[in-house]
Amino acid sequence: MSRSSTRPDGPVVVAIGGGHGLASTLRAARSYAGSITAIVSVADDGGSSGRLRAALPGMPAPGDLRRCLSALAADGSLLGAALEHRFDQGDLEGHALGNLLIAGLADQTQDFVAALDEVARLVGAVGRVLPAATEPVTLRAERVGVDPAVGQVAVQQAGGIERLRLEPPDPAVPGDAVAAIAQADQVVIGPGSLYTSVLAAAITPALRDAIAATEAQRVYVANLRPQVPETAGYDLAAHVAAIRDHGIVVDHVLAHGTDGTSNVSGVPTTVTRLVCDDGAVHDPKCLAAALLDLLSTPR
Repeated sequence: MSRSSTRPDGPVVVAIGGGHGLASTLRAARSYAGSITAIVSVADDGGSSGRLRAALPGMPAPGDLRRCLSALAADGSLLGAALEHRFDQGDLEGHALGNLLIAGLADQTQDFVAALDEVARLVGAVGRVLPAATEPVTLRAERVGVDPAVGQVAVQQAGGIERLRLEPPDPAVPGDAVAAIAQADQVVIGPGSLYTSVLAAAITPALRDAIAATEAQRVYVANLRPQVPETAGYDLAAHVAAIRDHGIVVDHVLAHGTDGTSNVSGVPTTVTRLVCDDGAVHDPKCLAAALLDLLSTPR
């Protein structure tokens, strides 16, 4: 059984990934977890994050980290809500306020993790947000019969991906991120775009090895649908196969649907309702119930 039963304040949860999907997991976890740590991809090279990476060489992409800080902000925090404010004119057009705040604090402190911790303090975050790497990383997707796609934007627009790699291949990772995985009761991977959110964070070698070594329950939450063209034609089994082919160990798969419990590629799989009424995104309440229920199952 999970170690969660020994923790009076609730289970220790680590969530790994990026984008809007990871924010949904964090909103779910805050309803049942005693402790939350988000470990977030920093590979984004488009939009506001891409512009800041170009302007401030050496700084990891802040955009997905901002979304997670917003998801964990205290209820009613004005600054927490304002992190998502996006300017629509002038030199700041397209920039999110949270990205600028993270960038400014990182430039001032010369410590990216300290900058994230300070934003978390300012918004009253109920968990900690850490980068999957403390240096900029670039995604490189090797594809069938064609040249590799390089950069997150390019990978999103590619298909036929055989292998995702990072440049540099072994970036620096916060020691606290590795320690959080080791101490967790549950490690939740995803949901999100397979290559550009989930694997972009999880294949960092130090994190991949920590996931393999942890005694926590490791759950992969599948995306609701293929990300076209990135994963066009992928079914659930193909998503799980790609996760495992990249060395990511999972104990359980959680997916949206009505089919109950089965096995996908040899991994125990729970298929249950996980979406809001419009069917577009994961419902944090449904996701929380499913993740909490999994904690009562044997590993």
